[in-house]
Amino acid sequence: MRKINIKPIITLFLVSGLLISCGKEQENKQVAKMPPATFPVTKLQPKTITGFTEYPTNIEGIINSDVRAKTSGYIKKVFVDEGQKVRKGQVLFELETQSLSQDAGAAKARINVAQVEVDKLIPLVEKNIISDVQLQTAKANLAQAKANYSSVSANIGYATIRSSVDGYVGAINFREGALISPNDATPLTTVSNISKVYAFFSLNETQYLDFLQNAEGKNLKEKLANYDAVNLILANGSMYSEKGKIETSSGQINQTTGTVSFRAVFNNPNQLLTNGNSGRIQIPIVYESAIVVPQEATYEQQGKIMIFKLEENNKVTSSIIKIKANIDNLYVVESGLESNAKIVTTGVGKLKSGMEITPKEIPFEEVTKPITTLFKN
Repeated sequence: MRKINIKPIITLFLVSGLLISCGKEQENKQVAKMPPATFPVTKLQPKTITGFTEYPTNIEGIINSDVRAKTSGYIKKVFVDEGQKVRKGQVLFELETQSLSQDAGAAKARINVAQVEVDKLIPLVEKNIISDVQLQTAKANLAQAKANYSSVSANIGYATIRSSVDGYVGAINFREGALISPNDATPLTTVSNISKVYAFFSLNETQYLDFLQNAEGKNLKEKLANYDAVNLILANGSMYSEKGKIETSSGQINQTTGTVSFRAVFNNPNQLLTNGNSGRIQIPIVYESAIVVPQEATYEQQGKIMIFKLEENNKVTSSIIKIKANIDNLYVVESGLESNAKIVTTGVGKLKSGMEITPKEIPFEEVTKPITTLFKN
């Protein structure tokens, strides 16, 4: 049997193992020499920032005058149309007056009869032929006849229904031929002055207390007078061009709804707004010298907002922060960060607490500038 010389094979394995060992050692040295990963960091600075809170609102004209009949009758003619601009005193409706005219004629005849009776009795009383009592009774009947005639004449005047204010005609609820009366629950129409409009909104108790604490002034009246202008977001999501002013507040919590009602006023030069519009009121809140961080510098863990702070040894530590407000792409921090702390601004999903990084300084103004919206839905 032929013998195999294994010495060369053993020598080959030893040399290969030595080479592999040297290669791994060299690779480990190269890995050890690689610097930590680079992450952008910034040093926080106090920043004054304005945020907005939004509340649903309903819009009404500053004057809304219900047009109602003062006498019963059938509508003979409607002189205006919905949306039409009218002046104070302009005729809107006319009622049928034929029966009223007949009543007026009869009342006028009764006046004449009563007047004749009075005229007949006066000389008889003067000659003491009859007592004065009969004359006084006749005079009373004359006064009653005149009162009846005045009432019928007034009803004839009420048959012409006029606008009591300048404004725009709303929905016309009754047309020609409809029988109407002063007791109707629904008005004939509503004339609204919408040169300015009221925006009504409500705050709950907590929001109301925050409002009072953020406003300057000794009392509610001063706080409302000193409060900044408010914005109106229309139903289509666009910003109304005119700024508004909060004028009044009930100052009392409604026990049924748990809210306090407010009223803001807006100029309406183009009559864009009218009765029944809806929207959202934006109330500004100014945070003076606040600690703000970009939202992308944070992450959520178990329902808490976290952020990575950079320590002196270039290692990062995670901290829980409490958020006071969310404004655009920024968080206003209530607690959990020092005003001069350094934070990692992006890439936080790749970090772990205690990890060493190579920091790249980014100006604070750059990381806190608002994001421009390029497209809107």
